[in-house]
Amino acid sequence: MALRNVSLDDRYSLLRGEVLLSGIQALVRLPLDQQRRDAAGGLRTAGFISGYRGSPVSGYDQKLRGAQAFLDAHRIQFWPAVNEQLAADAVWGSQQVGLFRGARYDGVFGLWYGKAPGLDQSVDAIRHANAAGTAPNGGVLLVVGDDHACKSSTWPSQSEYTLMSLEIPVLNPAGVAEVLEFGLLGYALSRFSGSWVGLIALTDSMDSTATVAVDPDRPRIVLPAEFAPHHRGIRLNDSAVDQERRLRDERTPAAVEFARANGLNPIVLDSPRARLGIAATGKAWLDLRQALSDLGITEQVARDLGLRLWKVGMSWPLDPEATRRFAEGLEQILVVEEKRPLIEDQIRQQLYGTRNPPLIVGKRDESGGILLPDSYELSSAQIAHALDARLADGCPTERGNAYLAKLDARRHTQRDGPAPVRTPYFCSGCPHNTSTRLPTGSRGLAGIGCHYMVSWMDRATETFT
Repeated sequence: MALRNVSLDDRYSLLRGEVLLSGIQALVRLPLDQQRRDAAGGLRTAGFISGYRGSPVSGYDQKLRGAQAFLDAHRIQFWPAVNEQLAADAVWGSQQVGLFRGARYDGVFGLWYGKAPGLDQSVDAIRHANAAGTAPNGGVLLVVGDDHACKSSTWPSQSEYTLMSLEIPVLNPAGVAEVLEFGLLGYALSRFSGSWVGLIALTDSMDSTATVAVDPDRPRIVLPAEFAPHHRGIRLNDSAVDQERRLRDERTPAAVEFARANGLNPIVLDSPRARLGIAATGKAWLDLRQALSDLGITEQVARDLGLRLWKVGMSWPLDPEATRRFAEGLEQILVVEEKRPLIEDQIRQQLYGTRNPPLIVGKRDESGGILLPDSYELSSAQIAHALDARLADGCPTERGNAYLAKLDARRHTQRDGPAPVRTPYFCSGCPHNTSTRLPTGSRGLAGIGCHYMVSWMDRATETFT
């Protein structure tokens, strides 16, 4: 059997076939693929990337530097910023190129990246930049790194609510392949709607590695012909009042139409007589599928139980037509999502006043008890327990009942009191080992970075700023 020639550069250069990619590497390949798609469509475009590192996108700048030859060949400039707001200002500028004479390109597509605190810090710049809009052949992606479990942050983060406040559509990829797919869809959505587009990045997808099928013809992108094709984005001498009207009346509805035309929110599994609908997005979708597998609920068993599974790719704004189609004929809906209830609240709002709406549960059940917690991060085990509670007669499979019994036994055998904790410490040889030792009588405040860990040590640093 002939063996295929394989190179490490395939992850960025191979146009069709299978490549091995981490989530971060998918973000490196994304602008390359966007420029290739533009060139195939007869556009002469360039790319501009700016941001500030921070887990889970902490290695992005290093990977971009390692791929400098590819960036240069595809007219993509990477400019790491001093902070996230300066990066947002610079990316905003990339959309203004076509407003003036002398532009060398048909458009410049921009990519901002940063950790959730960086989004918080950049809200003013991003609010104005999104209000101004994107160029017709430009477009902007906001890659926001969320740390749900606060493993490397000062606060557990969830960026969807911030992006919703900024009126920026939010895409939630599930896995490495969707980082690339949703990124390309995001640029098309940004150009079509005239808005910046958020892409949620979690450690589970950024640090994972997967074999990804790449194809220059996929994803196939559909621009809704029935929706007015005129430019809704950035323009000169644009008043704030006009921007607000266009954002509310044209751009957000255009985003919904785009999601509908491109199947961003598909019903993945249905039943002839569906009674229980389950909606999930991003990482929570993968956890849901794992929970169903652990419970022994195959596709056939799911149909026999009357389940309907809805995979939400664009978590805001939620398509009301897709919501009503999903809810049709259901007795109850279970929403599985990380942190605060973004999708659950939209479903409840969109179904309010409809005829015979189903019972909607998610973070809380109908009695107000906690069903799926909105703190820390969800696990497939928690979702399995919630599913068991919502099925009319409980889990119907021997495998599932054995799995639930195992979870219960593990919970009951855990000893009372707090679990043992190993305090994180500086790496061997780290200069923080000595630089954080203060003179006698002094007191310090920790700041952002690894030296924040000193606040847990006996070194007169007891709070942070």
